[in-house]
Amino acid sequence: MEGDTDGHFKYPVARRDDSVEYEYFGTKIKDPYRWLEDPDSDETKQFVLAQNEISLPYINSCSAKARIQERLTEMWDYPKYSTPGRAGPRYYHFMNTGVQNQSALYLQNSLNGPSQVFFDPNTLSPDGSSSYSLLHLILYVKVDSVIDSLYGPNLFSGTISLNTYNFSEDGEIFAYALSEAGSDWASIRFKKVSTGEEYPEVLKRVKFSGIEWTHDNVGVFYSKYPETDSKADGTETVSMDSNKVFYHRVGTEQSEDILVAEFPDEPKWLLGFNLSDCGRYLFITPVKECKENLLFFFDLNSLGPEGIVGKVPLTPIVTKFEADYSYVANTGSKVLFRTNKNAPIYQIIEVDLEHPEESNWRSFIPEHESDVLDSAATVNKDKLVLCYMRDVCSVLQLHDLNTGAKLQDFPLDVGQVLSLSARRKYDEMFFKFDSFLEPGTIYRVDFNSPAPWKADLYWKADVKGFNKDDFVAKQVFFTSKDGTRVPMFIVHRKDFVQDGTAPAILYGYGGFNVSLQPSFSLTFLSFIQSFHGVFAEANARGGGEYGEKWHNEGRLLKKQNCYDDFQVAAEYLINEKYTQAKKLTIEGYSNGGFTVGACLNQRPDLFGAGIAGVGVLDLMRFHKFTVGYLWTSDYGNPEENEDQFRNLLKLSPLHCIPSADSLPGNTEQYPALLLLTADHDDRVVPLHSLKFIAELQHVHGHNPKQTNPLIIRVETKAGHGGGKPTKKRIEEIADSLAFIMNALKLEYRGDEN
Repeated sequence: MEGDTDGHFKYPVARRDDSVEYEYFGTKIKDPYRWLEDPDSDETKQFVLAQNEISLPYINSCSAKARIQERLTEMWDYPKYSTPGRAGPRYYHFMNTGVQNQSALYLQNSLNGPSQVFFDPNTLSPDGSSSYSLLHLILYVKVDSVIDSLYGPNLFSGTISLNTYNFSEDGEIFAYALSEAGSDWASIRFKKVSTGEEYPEVLKRVKFSGIEWTHDNVGVFYSKYPETDSKADGTETVSMDSNKVFYHRVGTEQSEDILVAEFPDEPKWLLGFNLSDCGRYLFITPVKECKENLLFFFDLNSLGPEGIVGKVPLTPIVTKFEADYSYVANTGSKVLFRTNKNAPIYQIIEVDLEHPEESNWRSFIPEHESDVLDSAATVNKDKLVLCYMRDVCSVLQLHDLNTGAKLQDFPLDVGQVLSLSARRKYDEMFFKFDSFLEPGTIYRVDFNSPAPWKADLYWKADVKGFNKDDFVAKQVFFTSKDGTRVPMFIVHRKDFVQDGTAPAILYGYGGFNVSLQPSFSLTFLSFIQSFHGVFAEANARGGGEYGEKWHNEGRLLKKQNCYDDFQVAAEYLINEKYTQAKKLTIEGYSNGGFTVGACLNQRPDLFGAGIAGVGVLDLMRFHKFTVGYLWTSDYGNPEENEDQFRNLLKLSPLHCIPSADSLPGNTEQYPALLLLTADHDDRVVPLHSLKFIAELQHVHGHNPKQTNPLIIRVETKAGHGGGKPTKKRIEEIADSLAFIMNALKLEYRGDEN
């Protein structure tokens, strides 16, 4: 740690350019660190190096860091399986032997037969270990030969990950997309299953795309962005335009791909697509933000003998952005969609494509009186599998696909159905159940057995050194500022003493209709074991835990409700003596990073520390970078709507940092803060975190009472989080726990019984 003997940090002096400003609705906004928006400038690179030269020594100075990482690695080292799926005559599943950087895809010729590695992303990256301690030395070195000569060619391992995949209808060709260094950009390739032969073509400029096979096994639909002069490696910040759907015939060059659908008058639309189970209908589902989509279709049976030769005429079903629609199944021209149209907690409707007008729609599975319809799938020709949420926990049901009638429930403990593998043409399904104290159990349902059908145990995880009977997980409800009843989960050791002396983490998200259900996490478990602490997860408004109303109550002009919920959650933990303010850490990622920043600014008296990972922190300019414009559905558009601008100006973490002499709650200093970001995060670009830490250090770095660290950790060869190698994940968790231990002056207790 670089600091004085009295504990004060010597923060880098970042250049402020107070002449940079912009104006929204007559209000001028200073932007003195605008230069940090350029990731390629020498000045930005030097700023990052200087920040890491403070943060890394501080984190590494933790006396128990090595032991925390060692214990975490030991616990992580257990086999992890995904739900099996079928493609043609074969079964597939992902498996990680323990601490492999990426899970490998395994093939089985029969369910009970031996498995063999079919596709292993670990072989695509050099097999070595990345050294985080060298991060500040190599963050922006661009010449690979220089890196190799200094540190060897294996510095970064497992940074190529499987982004998405799909097998042809006959199961004989494997289409897969790879991402590098955590970027959202991907490239699609093809592999012959029987021989392992790779096809020569590579489809590039792909981002946020699925892969859908035509049922003749000849080609796939996918979406891509046009070639531009800007780079596409995950370090760019330019906004994305002109997403289009193409058709690719396997074995041909990408230059021969056929443009199928585009909306040139709406360059910001992101085009979703999928094929019906029967392969006849192509559905196009444009979105312009992170909620609500349009719906069009094309009948592939209307094609001539030459097949797809150009753009297809799309028949509209939904032409206004007012609800969400997702395909479930169809029988002939009658199609089932899951939607929140006139149903805030979702229903399933039937649309006849021969008469697609809304006046002809009918409700097939009506909206439940209280449970949120979370997902729907088909299996065994005529059965519909519905997964509901009831007070944030999963409920799994089986219905008749022809009538909608409920056939049975599948009993579940308190937790969530993490994944479901089912297809209409197969007579079995698999699902994986997860909870705070259940590290993953896979069940199989065989529909050849007599009804009622039973979910039989297929596989159960076994975590070394973990006994769920040593812990307690419970759900509580607290009353928020406006009287709303909000759920929260709390996990601690069984021998926990509720006297207010334990450290705690309050975790959450609160946005974009995302639901935080009970889920096993070695992160919170390691915290509990290392410090005999408490983990709490608040289901704040803005999420999807109670449907669209819950979401709407925490977005746009009601976004403050989300932060009120978190602050009252913190007060609950303190008042009920689970912890005390100086030992409470608030933690969140992405949109949750916005939550952390807003809560620390508004109520620094409630928290001893905060961890904000890849957070959205500049709410005046977020919409100008990569896909940030999609987030205006939750945040609003500060440049186009004055009410939304005024609201965001009161919330934006970058613009609402309280001065040292006016901290709320009569606190003397800002809580300890660790920002986490990554150089290849092309979703929430690093400039959010860089500008925020520069401003925060400027405002509080010279406060003589500010001994709490205000630091940032910038990861290399990593992105927003998807596909992050296991080694990097373990290092990041260990660093975060080391930060908490140092900042809150905790005692390491991980070796106690």
